[in-house]
Amino acid sequence: MNTTHAARGIKGPARVIQPAWVRTTHWLNALAVILMMLSGWRIYDASPVFKGFMIPPGITLGGWLGGALQWHFAAMWLLVFNGLFYLAMNLATGRIRTKFFPLSLRTIFHDLIEALKGHLSHADPGKYNAVQKFAYLFVMIDIAVLILSGLAIWKSVQLPLLRDLMGGYDFARVVHFCAMSLLAAFIVVHLVMVSLVPRSLLTMIRGR
Repeated sequence: MNTTHAARGIKGPARVIQPAWVRTTHWLNALAVILMMLSGWRIYDASPVFKGFMIPPGITLGGWLGGALQWHFAAMWLLVFNGLFYLAMNLATGRIRTKFFPLSLRTIFHDLIEALKGHLSHADPGKYNAVQKFAYLFVMIDIAVLILSGLAIWKSVQLPLLRDLMGGYDFARVVHFCAMSLLAAFIVVHLVMVSLVPRSLLTMIRGR
């Protein structure tokens, strides 16, 4: 007679929640984003978009404009290639469909209210609620806007169509700064949520 693992009191293998490629690209993206943000703040200070508003030098990277640009471009290529690999794998494996959809404004609003009340369940760390789905899709789009606006600034002469789509060079800088600010806000909220549910961090490290 066959006996199940549960009947024998033996635990089965832990379920893989985040595969290795997800964890690797996640941490590489996090590294690239932080490096680009800190160096980008130093670049911003060299020619502020909003007059009178400066980033404190102590939280910038690069030490001077030339050094900041080197850090920024190095991190940019890491973000671009790692991001493309992440997107390709999500599409190829069908993960983007199963993890982030279906999604509707009604479910986003409902789960947001439940989260604010402290009633949103985290029983299954492998399943995203509607607010998480929206946040992760939003940050993907925001990073894409960051890259495109950054290219419009960096290669303004070589990419006139992209520059014009961004509303011109000066407005592209505004778009780039706003997209960066939204990404910074996402990181803050993300860290707060991780602190509330610390096992989600362990899952992104161990995958199980």
